[in-house]
Amino acid sequence: MHLFSDAGRARLRIVLPGGSGQVGQVLARYFQERGHHVTVLTRSPFAAPWQTVHWDGEQAGDWTEHLDGADVCINLAGRSVNCRYTEKNRKAIYDSRIRSTRLLGRVIAGLEHPPKVWLNASTATIYRHATDRPMDEYTGEIGGNELISRRRRAPDTWNFSIRVAMDWEAAFFAAFTPHTRKVALRSAVVMSPSPGGAFALLLRLVRMSLGGAQGSGRQYVSWIHELDFARAVEFLIEREDVDGTVNLAAPNPLPNREFMEALREAYGMPNGIPAPRPLLEVAAFFLRTESELVLKSRRVVPARLMDAGFEFEFPEWGAAAEDLAAQWKRRE
Repeated sequence: MHLFSDAGRARLRIVLPGGSGQVGQVLARYFQERGHHVTVLTRSPFAAPWQTVHWDGEQAGDWTEHLDGADVCINLAGRSVNCRYTEKNRKAIYDSRIRSTRLLGRVIAGLEHPPKVWLNASTATIYRHATDRPMDEYTGEIGGNELISRRRRAPDTWNFSIRVAMDWEAAFFAAFTPHTRKVALRSAVVMSPSPGGAFALLLRLVRMSLGGAQGSGRQYVSWIHELDFARAVEFLIEREDVDGTVNLAAPNPLPNREFMEALREAYGMPNGIPAPRPLLEVAAFFLRTESELVLKSRRVVPARLMDAGFEFEFPEWGAAAEDLAAQWKRRE
């Protein structure tokens, strides 16, 4: 039995632990607008068109009643990785993901009526630095200590991100939930025209004439338009025959140089000053973030989604960038 019937789409109860961030709000808005009942579990409830409920991601509480009888759980909980990887921040990044996932596993295992499907955030960063070939779910290679040049191995910060991703997925799949289908979402960067996200940051560089190639410009960028991200999640909820790990990325990643060129064209900025690696390292230090976010080559493709018949609205970055830039300009 499909959650979405052929005769009409049933009204689903969807719970989003950690759904107060940009990606969570993309999903909450998408499903709310389609008539579903959305509940966001958040440390700081806020006014929204959907229901928000307090949880701490550490202990069971009254929030568990919203999962009992729910159709879908989409866990997005985790501290932002847009920070310096200090010892304190690493612990927060790691613990916020692993502990919340283990907690949900224990809670769902004990529910009388557990969700039919549990989708858990993961990351495309789990794959190795790749310029030579695409990384799909079947033949993709997990990263860790790989060579990123003839003389240089992957930095410790990159290895940390991979360890987090691996342990995150391990905690998810270790949960005993025999009545709940589980899908790990290995997501690329979700491009949204709202403030505070990756697209806003890149567009800011373009507007300041700093939108040239970053580093060598040869590293690949994996991305997904916010609409396709939400549609892919909806597709995976409906497809009861899909479980395990799934890449959520547009099917055509491209080198950073071409990626930034297309973004400049979409916004109408013909030129952009490039940022060599040493400058990026200095800038990342002062911006309190990590250069990995732009220097690691992510050449991830969504083989399982496409094999299952999913069709992208924005398979190419040029058209996606034009749509996102147009939305941004309408909001200015």
